[in-house]
Amino acid sequence: MSTNSGTICSLVEIQPNPTLGEVLDQLVPPREFTKARFDNYLPNSSFPSQALALGSARAFIKPGVIKSLFSKGKAPTYSGIYLDGGFGVGKTHLLAAIWHEFTGKKAFGSFLAYTSLIGLLGFADALKHLSQYQLICIDEFELDDPGDTMLMSRLLSELGAKGIRFAATSNTPPNALGEGRFAARDFAREISAMADRFQIVSVDGDDYRHRPIDGHTAALSDSEMEQLVTHSLATGKNVSRDDFSKLLQHLAKVHPSKFLKLIESIDVLILTSAHKLTDQSAALRFVSFVDRLYESRIAIASTGIGLTEVFSDEHIAGGYRKKYLRAISRIGSLTELA
Repeated sequence: MSTNSGTICSLVEIQPNPTLGEVLDQLVPPREFTKARFDNYLPNSSFPSQALALGSARAFIKPGVIKSLFSKGKAPTYSGIYLDGGFGVGKTHLLAAIWHEFTGKKAFGSFLAYTSLIGLLGFADALKHLSQYQLICIDEFELDDPGDTMLMSRLLSELGAKGIRFAATSNTPPNALGEGRFAARDFAREISAMADRFQIVSVDGDDYRHRPIDGHTAALSDSEMEQLVTHSLATGKNVSRDDFSKLLQHLAKVHPSKFLKLIESIDVLILTSAHKLTDQSAALRFVSFVDRLYESRIAIASTGIGLTEVFSDEHIAGGYRKKYLRAISRIGSLTELA
């Protein structure tokens, strides 16, 4: 095989075993946001809250007392900032910019990354390691899992008592926005021990990618799949081709903190014989896996059915609706990369 050719593998044959150091090294912004800075965040003039959010984010990383852009009188002191808004309005860009432009020791991860770290190490050890940071950024704070949310509330409270600062975004889909700031209310309630230390900032707007959250991706025929494999390999991309059911079985045996290690060597993932999921545990595990694929910008495709169709209507209408809608949006984005 020439040096310009990619390789093909199967994820089910990989047993990821990252060291603790490798897991902690993953606490950085996804590759899509390696260049995210305040200066290249472009607020949409049709939504003034975006410029205000940019100003709040800039102010947050300055030393000393933080002045709320939405209050009068004596400026409150905030140890955290919470960016509340829908998909594609630039929340993660602002969060990554906060991380990049903060000069102290810092960590950046999804809500899942932190809860997975706690699951891997136990609360006490996770607290010990996270106490080494001065700023912790949490992307897509999950408000639909009461157990994990309260676990994070306890973590934030104990870290906050050590003087550590926080920046977070919400996981609010467009249909949960509107009057009353649905996610902001839930966030303040669920992290009641820390809520008064957070400046809650609304970020309104349309999805700049103009991608519907309920969009549909088409399944490939067998010949189209082979063409994709051939083209990907010829252009130097590493491909994994896995049976959908077998991959889900494999993921059930891999701790979520190891998902990034599992996929670190591939550029394209093709899932064969994709089908509707009836087991919610498997569906939520796949959602977590999609989040990691999205962070790594790995192209995906499927045979059987389109991957946006794998979640049942019953599950999407249930308590984890926000998770599923986010996954569908991200699947659409990754399918466009294939």
